[in-house]
Amino acid sequence: MSAAAQTVTDGDTIKFGGTTYRLWGIDAPEATQWCGDYPAGVLATAMLEMLMKGRGPVECERKDTDRYGRIVAICRVDGRDIGKEMVRIGMAWAFIRYSQDYVEDEARARVEKLGVHGRDCVPAWEWRALQRR
Repeated sequence: MSAAAQTVTDGDTIKFGGTTYRLWGIDAPEATQWCGDYPAGVLATAMLEMLMKGRGPVECERKDTDRYGRIVAICRVDGRDIGKEMVRIGMAWAFIRYSQDYVEDEARARVEKLGVHGRDCVPAWEWRALQRR
């Protein structure tokens, strides 16, 4: 797929070729999620766009389908797992409810206080639960 055909929905969801992909093993801040004065959702979305921009085609390996009908996949750009990168730089959490793949990457990001780990951020799954109340 060409870069022009790729759309980043938020920090863990992309669309291309008429298909929506939810990145495997991660949960990024929701687009409207703030952590104090830190616009976590906006920054996570922008970072995913940066990781994909101009680096070649996105290749996704299907792992599952979520309850919303999205394909859950490991997606790579230039051979690099972009979900892993998002966790490694503190723009997403390892979504341990579904996978243990990025736990070590999150631990390193926590130690270095990168992104959401350097702010008073609640994980996206907890934030969503609070919004439903």
